[in-house]
Amino acid sequence: VCKRMDLVCQRMLNQGFLKVERYHNLCQKQVKAQLPRRESERRNHSLARHADILAAVETRLSLLNMTFMKYVDSNLCCFIPGKVIDEIYRVLRYVNSTRAPQRAHEVLQELRDISSMAMEYFDEKIVPILKRKMPGSDVSGRLIGTAPVPGPSAALTTMQLFSKQNPSRQEVTKLQQQVKANGTGLTALKREISELRIKVQEQQKQLQDQDQKLLEQTQIIGEQNARLAELERKLREVMESTVGNSSGSGSNEQSPRKRRKAVESTDCPRKSKRLRNRK
Repeated sequence: VCKRMDLVCQRMLNQGFLKVERYHNLCQKQVKAQLPRRESERRNHSLARHADILAAVETRLSLLNMTFMKYVDSNLCCFIPGKVIDEIYRVLRYVNSTRAPQRAHEVLQELRDISSMAMEYFDEKIVPILKRKMPGSDVSGRLIGTAPVPGPSAALTTMQLFSKQNPSRQEVTKLQQQVKANGTGLTALKREISELRIKVQEQQKQLQDQDQKLLEQTQIIGEQNARLAELERKLREVMESTVGNSSGSGSNEQSPRKRRKAVESTDCPRKSKRLRNRK
């Protein structure tokens, strides 16, 4: 490969990674400026998925930075996986151009796959070669502070010092995966808690509505009972008036009969006197 062409391509890859980091920071600032401050309101916001995708991209960028930029800053290599840069740009442009994006795991599936493969290949195949080129790796005395001693003991102490100062990439990756899993579990728990709170609020509203309806029904029943009592009172008055009229008419019918008997009784002595005079 032409050395000049190699330098130009390395510079473009390094600048591309730095530019995609700046572009991501700009997109994240724009989305955060539109999101509400409360965490409970953010989950129901229209930009919630945008924020989740950008947060996942930020985690992926930090992993890539920890993997490659240490050797890039030492001028030992460049940011090798250019396809990862293209995929990050694709995800960021998709987030900016779409109002209702898909879920984060669906959008970031390709980015996670190719970035994970790139980091694993770099750690397994390229990092051992770069460590040989690092300054001070050939002279063990610089690392230990004493004169180099030939033999396997010097190599052993050098490897032990490297293992103490620089933990393995696998351990760092495991820790980051654990932190990420814990964060994902915490996010899921927060979502469940928010959903449960919403359900409790809905049930409280239903209970309040039922109490209001029960109060209205009790008022209606009280009004109906008052009306029934009034109707019963009126019915009693009507019945009493009808009974009084019937008793008055019966007494009027009996009075002529009594008068007739009284007249007959008065006429009897007169007839008896007449009969005596005739005799």
